[in-house]
Amino acid sequence: MAKKVMLPLTEETLKDLRAGDDVLLTGVIYVGRDAAHKRMTEALDRGETLPFDIKGQTIYFMGPSPARPGRPIGSAGPTTSGRMDGYSPRLMAEGLKGMIGKGMRSPAVKEAMRQYKAVYFGAIGGAGALASRSIKKSEVIVYEELGAEAIRRLEVEDFPVTVVNDIYGGDLYEEGKAKYRID
Repeated sequence: MAKKVMLPLTEETLKDLRAGDDVLLTGVIYVGRDAAHKRMTEALDRGETLPFDIKGQTIYFMGPSPARPGRPIGSAGPTTSGRMDGYSPRLMAEGLKGMIGKGMRSPAVKEAMRQYKAVYFGAIGGAGALASRSIKKSEVIVYEELGAEAIRRLEVEDFPVTVVNDIYGGDLYEEGKAKYRID
């Protein structure tokens, strides 16, 4: 049974999430890929504030396709999260609490998740059209010139994800490998 989670994420909610939990997210998530992450960290390095309040928020590593008539967004599948690994610890230090993508995260990112109490959710690659059904509203909020890499604000309802890395150091990928390892 999937856990229903209201966004933004709170420390109380994060305490109850464990690697392997299926989750349905409802609320606001932000979309950003590597170009947007680079701009955000450069802004922080210059002492500027971010274009949205990142505290408690969740960022989805995704590049949307154009919306069909009557829909807020096209296919909305995850992109490889490792491309954001160089930026994620800095954003977690600023209050980011959730990330959604596909693929494993680096040891530095996993350590930052434990340190700053943040989680990484996996979304199903190849199921972007299905995932888009949970997106009720989509709007570009900054870096419009980046096109598909602009930062978007999404309103989602029962957006399906799985906890890959939790605040306790749990790692679904490592647990999965260990479970099926033949010694």
